[in-house]
Amino acid sequence: MPSIAIVGAGPQMGLAIARTFGSQGFDVALISRNRDKLDDLVGKLEAEGVNAAAFPADVLDRAGLTEALQGAAATFGGIEVLEYSPVGTFGITALTAPTGTEPSHVEFEMNFQLYGAIAATRAVLPAMREAGAGTLLYTTGAGSIWPDPRVANVNAAAAALRNWAMNLHKELADAGTGVQAAHVGIDSSIGVSVIPGVEAARPEQITPLYWDLHTSQRDRAELVFKL
Repeated sequence: MPSIAIVGAGPQMGLAIARTFGSQGFDVALISRNRDKLDDLVGKLEAEGVNAAAFPADVLDRAGLTEALQGAAATFGGIEVLEYSPVGTFGITALTAPTGTEPSHVEFEMNFQLYGAIAATRAVLPAMREAGAGTLLYTTGAGSIWPDPRVANVNAAAAALRNWAMNLHKELADAGTGVQAAHVGIDSSIGVSVIPGVEAARPEQITPLYWDLHTSQRDRAELVFKL
């Protein structure tokens, strides 16, 4: 069975991505900080006939994240798809305008978004390259493409992740590795609008992009969801 490791996604998107791939026969590894929430999602997936397991880890703990991904690979016999989309919370993530941004505001987001993505990639890419196949997907809000001054610090780190992911796509493609890397930009809120003027989309409207990048759009370095 192929497997997907979903790292840090919020419950709505994580469940929707898991259902999209699980419906195609994928085993699902769910990785985030909260064990109780993970177990709840695993229960829902298993009730729908999807083989899933929880691997608690904090993306800010790179050694722990690596260990979780290694555990998922051992449990499912490898990881064919990595999806990385850590979601901050209002209790943890400070949203700053450009003039209100301090280095620490961006430093936290860089650790959360870019550095966590690099650590996750290093945990799974060697095996993908050896197999000559695999997919690496990185999700950000569309502020990585079209900046929004209300969330300048988050945008800065998201843009860094987008840039790195698209460079990774080019490197892997040029080397003929058979491994696809791509960025997914989401130009909407998910489920409920949280930023004035930004419409909300249902997760099920977005997840086809991930399946397309894994299957029919492997030459693309980026797909953007826009309502």
